[in-house]
Amino acid sequence: MISVESLTKRFADAEAVRGISFHVDKGEIVGLLGPNGAGKTTTMRMLTCYVPPTSGRARVAGFDIDEQSVQVRQSVGYLPESVPLYGEMRVEEYLRFRARLKGVSRAAVAGRLDYVMGRCGLGDVRVRIIDHLSKGYRQRVGLAEALLHNPPILILDEPTVGLDPNQIRQVRELIRDLGREHTIILSSHILPEVEQICGRVIIIAKGRIVAEDRTSALREAMGGGARLELEVKADSGAPGVLEALGAVPGVAAAREAEAEGEASATVRASLECAPGQDPREEIFRLAVARGWVLLGLTRRQLSLEDIFVNLTTREAEPSEGSSMASIGMETPPGVEGGGEAGPEGGR
Repeated sequence: MISVESLTKRFADAEAVRGISFHVDKGEIVGLLGPNGAGKTTTMRMLTCYVPPTSGRARVAGFDIDEQSVQVRQSVGYLPESVPLYGEMRVEEYLRFRARLKGVSRAAVAGRLDYVMGRCGLGDVRVRIIDHLSKGYRQRVGLAEALLHNPPILILDEPTVGLDPNQIRQVRELIRDLGREHTIILSSHILPEVEQICGRVIIIAKGRIVAEDRTSALREAMGGGARLELEVKADSGAPGVLEALGAVPGVAAAREAEAEGEASATVRASLECAPGQDPREEIFRLAVARGWVLLGLTRRQLSLEDIFVNLTTREAEPSEGSSMASIGMETPPGVEGGGEAGPEGGR
């Protein structure tokens, strides 16, 4: 459904997106992840024909984003992070207006309005003025607008921003349900949410893809994903404890997880296990031999957050000239962040 080849976006002398390539198959829910300034939003805006690429190609629902932008827009429901709405309109009035702009036939408008307002939990506010709604409800209006023309592809940029925990759970279930009928690209900083919803993730850092696979496969690629959290009381203090733990067979790395201060004998350590290894028995024997008081020893799987931090905080190669990623920006103000002046951005 989505095919991207060497897609690049350059603003002045800085590259926000640097030759990325990936594919999304029909029916997939794919998470697009990255730190602020990584190029996620720029990528989504190119795929929705919001901004043109500098080079490279992409096809969305079989249509070229350069040569068939109208057909691409008709095939995509886009929810930007900052939803552009006409605040003086009522919810139902606004959605009816947007439905007509999206080409929904007059005969089908009423049915589509009932459907999207029901799916997005807008029934109680359908006659409320949009400016009087909370941020969470405005986000729901944006999601409903993206669904109006029943597009085969949904591109959602931070769809749960501004929602309370109950609303986040409802939207999560909605997206999972929509995945049965739509192909979805989802961007979110709530990584446990992505792990629950998405079958595959694409991680971007400084405009480049640094990983692309199922979470389970990424976990295996990083050594099986096992980590031990350890808490001991030891007279030798953190340096002596970490040195001893690092020498235990099966421990790939040991670092202090939380410093208790110079006067404290309690040491908290995080241990990365070597692939296929479980060194807990050896650690227990070491604690007995050294006279440590073992307060806690817990084994847990590497989370998507751990994988994300590991991949996006690796020392990056120096870039030539100035880089927007290096100063935490994807595009200049007014081009990326300030470009959504009207509701057309929600097409």
